[in-house]
Amino acid sequence: MDSEPPENVKRLEEFLEERLKPKLLDAIAQRDKVFEKQKIFSDLRRNIENLEKNTVTSMRTLVNLGSEVYTEADAPDTRYIFVEVGFGFYVQLTWSEALNHIAAREKLLSRKIEDYTRIVATIKAEIGLILEGIKELLKRSH
Repeated sequence: MDSEPPENVKRLEEFLEERLKPKLLDAIAQRDKVFEKQKIFSDLRRNIENLEKNTVTSMRTLVNLGSEVYTEADAPDTRYIFVEVGFGFYVQLTWSEALNHIAAREKLLSRKIEDYTRIVATIKAEIGLILEGIKELLKRSH
């Protein structure tokens, strides 16, 4: 009895290891990045809602200068905030404008998460089919 798997099984295993598994890991990593962005916007929305609820007009806060180095900062007028809109650009917005912007971004991010989730499910299904195919080929060869 030959212990070496048939050539077609080897090719399927290579396809699985070299193409599908890396593709799956990449799709999961991309979806995780979108989840992180979604959390940032969710936190920002909650913070703005708290400012509105408590009618905060000025505040003292900590600002991250980078590499987890912080400094104190005074915000004498909190009616406007700066929100990053992409490519390193910030726009001055009222709380209401910022909340509208955040809602639109959250909606877009939710769609991206759904897209990545579908991609992940499709790749997992392909992996399952390949594994079943390998199993069938091995049964036939023995």
